[in-house]
Amino acid sequence: MAHMALTVGFDLDMTLIDSRPGIHACYVALAERTGTYIDADLAITRLGPPLEEELINWFPAERTAAIADRYREMYPTIAITTTPALPGAREAIAAVRAAGGRAIVVTAKCEPNAKLHLEHLGIDPDAVIGDLWAEQKAEALREYGASVYVGDHQGDIRAARAADALAVTVATGPYSADELGALGADVVLADLTRFPDWLAGYLAAPRA
Repeated sequence: MAHMALTVGFDLDMTLIDSRPGIHACYVALAERTGTYIDADLAITRLGPPLEEELINWFPAERTAAIADRYREMYPTIAITTTPALPGAREAIAAVRAAGGRAIVVTAKCEPNAKLHLEHLGIDPDAVIGDLWAEQKAEALREYGASVYVGDHQGDIRAARAADALAVTVATGPYSADELGALGADVVLADLTRFPDWLAGYLAAPRA
């Protein structure tokens, strides 16, 4: 049956996990350690793109690579334990598995830290691929044969488009449901608690 070959990709930040508390704490600590002002409240409203795209707002361009390395080194001890799963995250992964499919995580977050989050929360996808943003994510989605990509950001819609995958979105990140629809999402869900029912309907629908 077609759905037995199902592979669904998921974004991480603000799709599977609410990374705002941990990232906020990490930015506050980074500001203290570098003596550089960072508006952490503002920064966590812009989650999605690679870390360097946020740091360029606070540090000279020639320092962002080194500062990013420092942030990522600090991250495990500051951000992991303060970051919860979003409602429905575990159930969404389980729904894919129950349908005989594979669930993979494709994220812009650095891969070791992404894996730490998932391990801490007891979320066990079939693969975790990090350090990819927007259209770059299509590389992993194509490699694993993903036909659906679930995210919360415009960049995730672009990723799905580039991979010829269905762009499923959740309104748990920076965009409202209406905004996600206007950005071209194929499916807009309030959050991942709606995903299992949507998936069941999607798999039951006849294919052309």
